[in-house]
Amino acid sequence: MNIHEFQAKELFRRYGVPVPKGIMASTVGEAAAAAARLFEDGVSFVVVKSQIHAGGRGKGTFKEGFQGGVQLCKSPADVTRVAEQMLGKTLVTKQTGAEGRIVRKLLIEIGSKIKKEYYLSILLDRQLSVPVMMASTEGGMDIEEVAKKTPEKILKQPIDPAVGMMPYQARNLASRLGLDGERIQQAVKLMQGVYKTFWECDASLVEINPLILSEGSDGTTHLMALDGKINLDDNALYRHPEIQEMRDLSEEAPLEVEASKFNLNYIKLDGNIACMVNGAGLAMSTMDIIQHFGGSPANFLDVGGGASKEQVAAAFKIILKDPHVKGILVNIFGGIMKCDIIAEGILAAVKDVNLKIPLVVRLEGTNVKLGQQIIRESGLDVIPAESLSDAAQKIVAAVKGLK
Repeated sequence: MNIHEFQAKELFRRYGVPVPKGIMASTVGEAAAAAARLFEDGVSFVVVKSQIHAGGRGKGTFKEGFQGGVQLCKSPADVTRVAEQMLGKTLVTKQTGAEGRIVRKLLIEIGSKIKKEYYLSILLDRQLSVPVMMASTEGGMDIEEVAKKTPEKILKQPIDPAVGMMPYQARNLASRLGLDGERIQQAVKLMQGVYKTFWECDASLVEINPLILSEGSDGTTHLMALDGKINLDDNALYRHPEIQEMRDLSEEAPLEVEASKFNLNYIKLDGNIACMVNGAGLAMSTMDIIQHFGGSPANFLDVGGGASKEQVAAAFKIILKDPHVKGILVNIFGGIMKCDIIAEGILAAVKDVNLKIPLVVRLEGTNVKLGQQIIRESGLDVIPAESLSDAAQKIVAAVKGLK
């Protein structure tokens, strides 16, 4: 699950990670009132940030013509003008795709005088099987490009989850970033707070880009998270009801939201051949072989190892809500889920939705012969397949025959 920047900063505050003072607004009036409160603190400018689940907001463009999803404003009147241009409008960035995202919330935040920008993140290193904190002096940049062109500028610190992040590890990273004196102590506290955010919230990613060295009006400098991104492990959300409440369904694909109601793992893709498979690995293989034989998968859909007839029927209905789908490939290995039960669920779903597009079914595993017999004797227009390659070739040919 993803959350907005303002929500990530709420979690940062909880774990002692310094962030700029800011107020979330969902209407123009709220934005103006928030700006008035912040300007009362004597700041010279505030920043208005569009809140969507995508990066590149500052360089984004609204479909209505307004440039930039992050704006500096020097008065409440400026904030009102900018909020009117952002709220309810569609922001397009490199990460949203051409369709963009509708901006429904804004973060109004006090401006910061930036002396230096850094990058900081923590995620699970799957090779080492431990969390790894990454840092770089190239803050504010596209970190993937930095890693590609100058990998030596990406500093890494593995962390033993049995003991957590130790102060000496944070000091080592801070020193390698070129920090000294009091800034090192600030970095230690901040980095340990970032680690606690990652660990105690069951996050899959915590990223600060940029982490800034900010100069106050008195000339002192402080490290602060100017931006924040947190991705959370869906499988652990049951432990965090307060974080579950942060879920913004308007930021998620409608079909993916619908699938989650039936405990189906569904991700929409750009192709025209829908897949319904049990098991993530088998689903990936199915998409690969469709591509291999010249087709294009329309989705990733894993119904799980113990799907019921109701879940299979729901999966068909979700698949068919995608107008780009021209054919369906069902690839099921019956272990816990017996092939005859799946066959009955498939046929019930075909009748229920009055299916009009080609459907290829490949079954293997427990009760496979009975499952195949049920499909053959159904009298419905379902194309059986003996193997995965046979199934992929048949659905690709059937879809191409529609053109």
